[in-house]
Formats: sequence, structure tokens, C-alpha cells
Amino acid sequence: MKYLVVIIDGAAGWALPRRRGKTCLELAKTPHLDAMAREAVLGLVRTVPPGMEPSSACACMSLMGYDPKVYYRGRSGIEAKSRGIPIGPDEVVFRCNLVAVRDGKMWSYSSGHITTPEAEQLIASLNGSLGSDEVRFYPGVSYRHICKIKGHRDALRAVCTPPHDIPGKPVAGFLPRGEGSGFLRDLMERSKSVLEGHPVNVERLGRGDIPATMLWLFWGSESLPDMPPFKEVYGLDAALTSGVDLLQGLARLTGMAVLNIPGVTDGQDNDYAAQGGGALEALGKYDLVVIHIEAPDEAAHEGDIDGKIAAIQKVDGEIISRIYRRGRGALRVLVMPDHATPIKVQTHTDEPVPFMLWGKGFESNGAGRFTEAEAKSAGFFIQEGYSIMAKLVG
Repeated sequence: MKYLVVIIDGAAGWALPRRRGKTCLELAKTPHLDAMAREAVLGLVRTVPPGMEPSSACACMSLMGYDPKVYYRGRSGIEAKSRGIPIGPDEVVFRCNLVAVRDGKMWSYSSGHITTPEAEQLIASLNGSLGSDEVRFYPGVSYRHICKIKGHRDALRAVCTPPHDIPGKPVAGFLPRGEGSGFLRDLMERSKSVLEGHPVNVERLGRGDIPATMLWLFWGSESLPDMPPFKEVYGLDAALTSGVDLLQGLARLTGMAVLNIPGVTDGQDNDYAAQGGGALEALGKYDLVVIHIEAPDEAAHEGDIDGKIAAIQKVDGEIISRIYRRGRGALRVLVMPDHATPIKVQTHTDEPVPFMLWGKGFESNGAGRFTEAEAKSAGFFIQEGYSIMAKLVG
């Protein structure tokens, strides 16, 4: 038997009063997801344990079959693993976003989704001006980067807020605070003068694009505990495809192969057809493949209803369609968001999310569509999110 896990990042959400009280999943035209739903087991699953942060790191770790209460120590450590960044005993890492602040308010948590080549130039300049034996910046994808700090472990105790949680809000009340925050705030403040007037930003402004005005540090992490290999836990050779470092880091932590499929990105320009086709082709070599699609979550963070709907529809039309044609008897498939990202708040929430188990051995429990409401009506609830992988492969 072959297995697929399709993570439609942030696809779940809340009813939209301006769209007839429907969610983005309900508004999207998803004939293939709905056809699968009529043949599948639907329900709700809690991927984020109570009291833990509703990040993709925590939620995806859970749905990939690992208990976050045991293994989660912060998102930055996972992303560092993805990039091969070692974390010593006296070192910590923080996610380091290039953000845009205007008139004291968070203008863009992503600097207008700055390109990776542009961001790499800015990070190089920041290393030249702010880098030292204590601080080093590592470039990542688009606006997402890593800052490694040595000799300031107390920074982990600082209270930090992700920039995507505060769209349009004054940033003064959301800067790092509490014990260990001083070092972080100083780095963030000094980054402004490095970025102001930088040729990359001058060019972006000239094109009418949003510039990167400062660094924003959050999601601190220490070195992560060892995680048992997926093959050892579930007896399957597994691989993953994603356009973001976080998921690639989780794959490496669990001994999964990372598929290099050209055209896979973290945004609306993702080549959905290539990702779906590449994942199915990889089943010739691997027992299980995880397909992670970031675009719905990015659109939700921007408050872009139509963009989120379009991303869900592309997943349906260019990935789910291929899986459905592959055949019910040939595959067992888990489809679900990792967490909800409601348009109203433009950030992640920790409520249970819909899931669908389809394929050999799974029989319909009466759903008609893959939506939050249909999943709730099914009356099947999984409290421990990490147990859902065993239900797929068991």
C-alpha cells in the first residue's frame, strides 16, 4: 500500500459575514475534494495541544505523527535544521523576518513578499554591519531568515510576538519584552539604519514595492531533542515536498527525504501540477509522501479572501484531481490543514481542523463536502493530533 498526506496549510477558517457567512473552504469550488469526501471518513482533529502555540511547526509535527508535547522546542530550531545551521550549547536561534513598518505600524510582515535574491543581499549587509562573534544571520526563503545568538540564552525568556499577528497595529506594544528582551530589541533597532537607503530598498521603492525597514525577532528556540526516524516509528520510507524551510526541517529531523521538485514555492506562483505529479511519481520509490502547500496560509495572513480561495481551488484542480484519478484502491490518503488561519484575524488559531481519510479500508461517514461544517457534523473527533498518522498507516 502507498500513502499520501496532503497538508493544505491554513485552509480552515471562520465564516465570512461579507461572503454569505461561508468559510473559504465552503466558498471554493472543489469538485475533487468533495468527491473524495463522499467516499471518505471525515472528522475534526486537534493538532495543537492546549496551551501550545498554534504555529505550523507545532501543528505539522503533530499531524506527521509526533507528539509536540514531547518534541517541540520552538520553530526556529526546526528551520535551522533545514538549513544545516548547528546550534551549540550556549547558542539560541530566532526566526528573523524582514518586515516593513510605516508610521509606527506593521505595514507588511513579509516586506511585500520580498524575493529571495533581494533578501539575501539585505541579510549579507546585516551580517556585515551587525554580525559578530555573538550574532550571525542566515538567509532563508523570501522574508524568512534565522538569527543565531551566542551567550544570551536568557533571550529565550523574552516574550515575542510574530509580526503576522499584528497587521496594521502599532508595533511599540509588541516589541520583545521581559527578561532577556533587551538584546533582541537592540538588534531590531540597529537593523533600521542598515536597511534604510539600501540599494535593494531603493529599487523596490522605485518599482512601487514595499521595502524592508527592519528585522523582527521571534520564535526563539534552543537545540531540539532527537526525534525517532519515521521509518523506525511507522515502518515506512517517507519523503516530503514543500516550499518552506520549516517542513523541510521537520522532514530532516524525522529522517524523511526532501523532494526537489522544480517550481515548488511558498506562494501563489507555486507549480501545483508539478508538485502533485512529482509527489505521485515519488511513490515509485517511497511508501509515503507528504505534500505541503503553503499558499492558502500566506493569502490568509494578507487578509486576501480571493487569494485563499484561489489557492484552495488550485490544490483541488491540480493536486487532488491527480490523486483521485490514481484510484481509491491504490492509495490511502490523509487530507487536512495543519491549523486554521481565519481571514478576520490574519493569523493562526488553535481550534480543531477538518481531516479526511480516503482510500482502501476507509468508508464514507456521510459527508458531502470537505469543509469545517461537514467535518464537525460527522461527529468524529480526534483529541491527540499526533495519533492521526497511525490511523492512516495502521
